[in-house]
Amino acid sequence: MIDIAGAVAAEAIDEETREQPEPVHRAAGVGPVAAHYGDPLREQRTLATGVGLVDRSHRGVVAVPGEERIGWLHTLTSQHLAGLGAWQGTELLVLSPHGHLEQHAMVADDGETTWLDTEPGMTTGLLSYLEKMRFFSKVDPRDATADHALLSLVGPEATGALDTLGVTGLAAPDAVAVPGPKFRSGELPSRPSVVYDVKPLPVGGWARRVPLGVDLLVPRDAMTQVVDELRGAGVPVAGLWAYEAIRVAARRPRVGVDTDHRTIPAEVDLIAPAVHLDKGCYRGQETVARVHNLGRPPRRLVLLHLDGVTTDQLPAAGTPVTLDGRAVGFVGTAVQHHELGQIALAVVKRNVAEDARLLVGEAAAAIEPS
Repeated sequence: MIDIAGAVAAEAIDEETREQPEPVHRAAGVGPVAAHYGDPLREQRTLATGVGLVDRSHRGVVAVPGEERIGWLHTLTSQHLAGLGAWQGTELLVLSPHGHLEQHAMVADDGETTWLDTEPGMTTGLLSYLEKMRFFSKVDPRDATADHALLSLVGPEATGALDTLGVTGLAAPDAVAVPGPKFRSGELPSRPSVVYDVKPLPVGGWARRVPLGVDLLVPRDAMTQVVDELRGAGVPVAGLWAYEAIRVAARRPRVGVDTDHRTIPAEVDLIAPAVHLDKGCYRGQETVARVHNLGRPPRRLVLLHLDGVTTDQLPAAGTPVTLDGRAVGFVGTAVQHHELGQIALAVVKRNVAEDARLLVGEAAAAIEPS
């Protein structure tokens, strides 16, 4: 955790998922991160209007070196990684044979190693899958969480703050438009569906431009130096509560928190950033193609406005969403937003009307129109 006066550790945040109800065991040497630094709403406003530094060093990191790493990962995941170049990033999914979400990872390649950062507590599952699929491939995946940490510069001024670290010119994310149902084969370019610019950091590691700002993967022994340089240049710190509120308002889901064991990518808007729809076979591809061609995923991700709850009454992940006494979905992440009030991401049945009068527990809930 960034050791600053007023920091409050996020003891409960990210400690549980529906797939893993027991507390997450951190890698050796990986401590807690801060929920906030005394004023989470002010921290949110900073992230929304300027830039703030968020400690996300509790995320898992998997390093995949080896000369065959790109082609090997291409065959195992949802993304067109064969078209990923050195110093580029993207997102990928690992799906079950039936197309259900198992893993989501952010990606960066530095020309020698492909780095995958993933949800806290999910590193073991991802690494286990990769190791089972090695066979005779020239790759050597390993858990790098204990020696590398993820920090995030969040906000519209994030790229400007990088000047302090000697990194300039990070390009904005480059996304391919999602094609309509039954598109022609060969219509999509042979490259990742979204490409994030990546540049090396002088202390080691890299900076990656992403939709909410810039991610920094740094060696843990250089973390204090990076934090001190940014704070010395006037970049304030913000906690996970502020980051999560910005993420929820942007409708960016987290696998294992805003999903359940039945969730497929099309239900939670993960096709655009993490799936290439014309890359050929991978586990779960048949379900992805069928649902896209029909254009009718059984459920959808929505942003809910909650009424009649306070910050300490926010519903837990997994709380049912009901309509006329019937369960029609479940809540994922619920937060207190500095402008929108109490909001939550939820997955609900596709046929739930946008003006439906929903309940989350005893609280009324309304869907924010798409």
